[in-house]
Amino acid sequence: MDWLSSADFWIGLLKIVWINIILSGDNAVVIALAARSLPPEQQKKAVFFGSGAAVVLRIALTVVAAKLLELSFLQIVGGLLLLWIGVQLLSEEEEDGPASRGGGGLMAAVRTILIADLVMSLDNVIAVAAAAKGDMVLLILGLAISIPLVIFGSTLMIRLMERFPVIILLGAGLIGWVGGETIVSDTSLHGVVAAHPNLHYVGAVVGAALVILLGKKLQKRHAQ
Repeated sequence: MDWLSSADFWIGLLKIVWINIILSGDNAVVIALAARSLPPEQQKKAVFFGSGAAVVLRIALTVVAAKLLELSFLQIVGGLLLLWIGVQLLSEEEEDGPASRGGGGLMAAVRTILIADLVMSLDNVIAVAAAAKGDMVLLILGLAISIPLVIFGSTLMIRLMERFPVIILLGAGLIGWVGGETIVSDTSLHGVVAAHPNLHYVGAVVGAALVILLGKKLQKRHAQ
């Protein structure tokens, strides 16, 4: 196998792994938020299956991501979906405690992870695809190596959330931030954003604030 002895192959592999580490921080937060209320054993399963399935999804998405990003209103829909996920994760009722969660909780967590990762990975996979330069072996290997890194990051985030609850609020705000950014990045708004460059940041701040405010409001309603 010539590619094993090729310096370009190994450099490309390192690029993909490094890009994935840098760009997967927000994904690790989503996984941790979705799995945090599950019993410990189910937490591990949610993190493992969610991370693995998300990476497989990214491999499939890489083939069509560039074309998808050219579609008008797709990122607006995706951004709104992220805002909804952020609100749901923050407002999640925990009065019954982790022990009451069953298999439905596990599947719901994995489903949330996949939906959020699908939306958040649209931009990420373009960078990974560029590093792979069309080499599918390189792409699959690079993303597969990244799975344990994402799992480790998610597990660490869960522990930090248990110890410092404010991180849950910050994590939900991050999802809202990405959701706002995704909306204003839509193809249909390129002209408006070009004329008002600060709109990119305004959208991100509004998204984060919206998720935190609505999430906290629903959280109080659940408590009552």
